[in-house]
Amino acid sequence: MIIYEVVTDSVAGVLAAESGGAHRIEFCSALEVGGLTPSIGMLQEALRQREHIPLMVMIRPRGGDFNYTDSEFATMVADLDAVKATGAEGVVFGILHPDGTIDAERTHQLVLRARPMLVTFHRAFDMTVDPYDALETLIDVGIDRVLTSGQEATAIKGMACIQKLVKQADGRITILAGSGIRPANVQKLVVQTGVQEIHGS
Repeated sequence: MIIYEVVTDSVAGVLAAESGGAHRIEFCSALEVGGLTPSIGMLQEALRQREHIPLMVMIRPRGGDFNYTDSEFATMVADLDAVKATGAEGVVFGILHPDGTIDAERTHQLVLRARPMLVTFHRAFDMTVDPYDALETLIDVGIDRVLTSGQEATAIKGMACIQKLVKQADGRITILAGSGIRPANVQKLVVQTGVQEIHGS
């Protein structure tokens, strides 16, 4: 079975995705900048209105790069705690060092704080200097799932990388392929890469 995750920045989007057959939601605000942490009020309303679909909530304090100051990281911690208190099923975040490597220490702190929620590392992964080394780091710190387009603009262009990541992951972490996925190309992506989870808008 292929899992289909839909990203949305509204309660209406959650309900539309659920009625349309999506299996999971990435919930955020401000999709125009790639997604930011939604308000707690909007999240609570989405949780109240959804029937059963799980929500993975974005933890991202601002647009731009993924190198966060101490105060920005403190904001992420506080937001994660607030999201956890709502009963949402999971969180989505990504933190890098300026040199393009995973900030393993801070990522691990957030993973531990998030439990028992599920944790996805978002497309900050596609900004890493070495995706294969980055994947091992994410496995080591306990990330459940990584969203990637194979370090290309779209998942179709990044299929070769995604295929290698799926093989490398070997069930230790889930590879979630996203960006530019359409009904016309999803079968090709799944068959050629072996990915079992896809992400769309």
